[in-house]
Amino acid sequence: MARILLADDDAATRDLVKRALATDGHAVTSTQDGTEALDAITAGPANFDLLISDVQMPGLDGIGLAEYALGAAPGLRIILMSGFAGELDRAGHLKGKLAKVIIKPFTLDEIRTAVKAALG
Repeated sequence: MARILLADDDAATRDLVKRALATDGHAVTSTQDGTEALDAITAGPANFDLLISDVQMPGLDGIGLAEYALGAAPGLRIILMSGFAGELDRAGHLKGKLAKVIIKPFTLDEIRTAVKAALG
C-alpha cells in the first residue's frame, strides 16, 4: 500500500488517523508538527506517496509545510485537514496541487475515502 506522512499536533487525532490507515495496510509515519514532517520529507523526498497535514500547528503550519513539500517532492500528493474553514482561504494558491481538503471533525470513513481518492 502507500507510504503516508501524517503531521498533526493533536496527539489524539494523529493516533486515531494513524491506526485507521495502518489497519488499511498503509505504512504511516507520524510527526507532531510541520517542522518534524519537513525534516522527514527533506531526508528522503521519495520516501512518501502522500502527506496528510493539519493546517493549524505551532511553528511551521500545514500550508507552509505543503509549499515546502511540493518544492522537495513535486509529485507528492497532499491532504490538508482543518477545523477552521477560514484557514483554508490561505491555501487558495495550492488549490490545484492538493488532493483533498478535509474539515475537522471528520469520520474515519471520510479520511479513508480521501486517502483512497488521493492515491487514485
